[in-house]
Amino acid sequence: MIRIGSNLLAEITGAAERADPEECCGLLVGRGNEAGDVLVTRLAPSPNVAEGDRRKSFLVDAKVQFDLMRELGDGPERIVGNYHSHPGTPARPSEHDRKSVYYPDHVWVIVAVEDGLAGEIAAYVFDPDDDNFREVGLAEPDEA
Repeated sequence: MIRIGSNLLAEITGAAERADPEECCGLLVGRGNEAGDVLVTRLAPSPNVAEGDRRKSFLVDAKVQFDLMRELGDGPERIVGNYHSHPGTPARPSEHDRKSVYYPDHVWVIVAVEDGLAGEIAAYVFDPDDDNFREVGLAEPDEA
């Protein structure tokens, strides 16, 4: 299960709408637990620096990623995944996404955008045994 607050989802959908017709992107910061859940605690937005058609691909700026890794150091939080949008297509990993898995343990949050408006949001993890993604649930963080 991916636990992410509605405020963070609103940030992602807002970024997706602003970037349309190109894909938006950024990193998810948080931590995992023994049950395999991932808690997303904040976002690190990035410009989409993909070469070619940014309506069908994304690439997080390496400077954003490395600055974030330096900031997080050995602390309790780490980069747990990425988010991006799919303008004009469903919130499902594309073939390009499948070929772009550099960190197999990361979560992928994808938001569909149609006519400038964010729609479905879904989360995925990559299964290296299957060489494909599988959808995982999205939920609000547990109230403590």
